[in-house]
Amino acid sequence: MKLTVKEVKEVYKPKLLPIIWKDENNTLTILDQSLLPFQKVYVDLKDVDSTALAIKNMQVRGAPAIGITAGYGMVLALTSNKNVKTLDEAIRELTRAKAILDSARPTAVNLVWATSRMLTLAKNAVENGNAKTINELIDLMKVEAKRIFDEEYDAEIQMGLYGLEKLNDSDTVLTQCNAGGLATGTGLGTALSPVKLAKALGMNVSVIAPETRPWLQGSRLTVYELMEEGIKVTLITDTAVGLVMYRGMVNSVMVGADRILRDGHVFNKIGTYKEAVIAHELGIPFYALAPTSSFDLKSNVNEIKIEERDPNEVRTIRGIPIAPENVNVYNPVFDVTPPKYIAGIITEKGIIYPPFHENIKRIVER
Repeated sequence: MKLTVKEVKEVYKPKLLPIIWKDENNTLTILDQSLLPFQKVYVDLKDVDSTALAIKNMQVRGAPAIGITAGYGMVLALTSNKNVKTLDEAIRELTRAKAILDSARPTAVNLVWATSRMLTLAKNAVENGNAKTINELIDLMKVEAKRIFDEEYDAEIQMGLYGLEKLNDSDTVLTQCNAGGLATGTGLGTALSPVKLAKALGMNVSVIAPETRPWLQGSRLTVYELMEEGIKVTLITDTAVGLVMYRGMVNSVMVGADRILRDGHVFNKIGTYKEAVIAHELGIPFYALAPTSSFDLKSNVNEIKIEERDPNEVRTIRGIPIAPENVNVYNPVFDVTPPKYIAGIITEKGIIYPPFHENIKRIVER
């Protein structure tokens, strides 16, 4: 029986709420993911600078969650600045805010997508006369930011329903990094959405989660999130990925994506490429799950900047040295998986199969 989004919302209730907008005091409250799983601390963001810093410092992370946060960050650009008196000044302030937010994390396409959407809405509202005052403009932008959140949640449910088609009872799914509700801001997730819905529908599905060095999003976040949901999860080192697949411990691989190109190249957390190659070699289906907002139909693979982060993230763990202090470090946080290793890309609009260069544009733009 094919469930609807509305029916799923009755069956599944997120256990975690990573992003909360408080309209009464114009505050965006986020669950600080840099402190999980040892501390569950919520942080209030009240302006653009604190929002951009939260994104940069990975207090909020995951492409969809970054997009939602950035959308509300554009709202905060106006609610926090009492010096903006005219609509022209508001547009200039929003343009400035967009530049600040966009620079926080360069690889996740949802960031620029969300800020562009919010700025375009504001410009159109002013030009069309739909917003005649700053407060009217703010109200319109609040509605749009909420719409971004709602669209993301509905998309994740649809992805979960499509992903369920690739799961059987007692399956074990290998993932990478954290592509659950913490990464999307909704509490559900992309790659973990089929697993959570399977659990809600009474299926026995388990997950193997690599630790995902150097930020350990697998061990800190994915394991924490799945245990909160009561889903069986096994933590492994990143270096054990090949062995667990070779030994037949995995039925499929499901990962998220920070950016997907029109030809099917998938940018995701470092370590994804390795999983895809090994899965392909062993005949294990590899799926990337992402909303259509994560697709970049304009760029080619050589144009995308792979974010590199502080070498001390590799030299240390939570400030404790684990390597010589001055050792040279290469610390890319994403890699790129070529389309030949991907069995399908699961979106809210359906499952995209090869040839991706033909099918992605057709499905994403429909």
